[in-house]
Amino acid sequence: MINIPDSYFSGFVDGEGCFYVGIVPSKFNKNGFQIITEFHVSQNPRGRIVLDQLKNRLGCGYIKPNHKASTDDVSLVLVVKDNKDLKEKVIPFFLKNPLISGKYQDFLKFKETVELISQGEHLTDQGFKLILDLAYSMNTTHRRIPKGVILSRLKSSQAIR
Repeated sequence: MINIPDSYFSGFVDGEGCFYVGIVPSKFNKNGFQIITEFHVSQNPRGRIVLDQLKNRLGCGYIKPNHKASTDDVSLVLVVKDNKDLKEKVIPFFLKNPLISGKYQDFLKFKETVELISQGEHLTDQGFKLILDLAYSMNTTHRRIPKGVILSRLKSSQAIR
C-alpha cells in the first residue's frame, strides 16, 4: 500500500471535494426544514485507492457510486455525514492541512455550521437563519429551494406558533 501524505489529500480535496450544507424539507422539524452537513470527495474508479486511503486516514465515511441513477457516470464518492465525525475527524484534518483554493472559505463556513449544530443553535430561529445564510453563501448559487421560499415558510411557521 502506498503511503499518501496528508498534504496530497488536502490538494486532492481542493480539486475534487465538497463541503456541503443543505436545507431540505422535513415534516419532523417544527420549522419544516432539516439541515444536512456532508463532506464529499469524488474520483473515477481507477483512483479508488485514493478514496480508500483518505477514508482510512480520516477513520470515517463510506464509498459509494457517485450517481447511481446515471449509467454514464461511473465515478465513486467518499461521503462523511455523521456530525461527530465531521467535528472530530474531518474538520481537524483540514485545520491541520489547510486547503489553498477558494474552497477554504467554504470549509470555514462548513466548520462554523457544524459547530452551530453541535451547540444546538440550528434549533433556534436565529441559529437556523445564520446557518441558512452560511449555506447559501457556499459552493454555488444554484439551490433546489430558493432562500426566499425557506424564509417565507419560516415566517409562516412562526406565525402559526
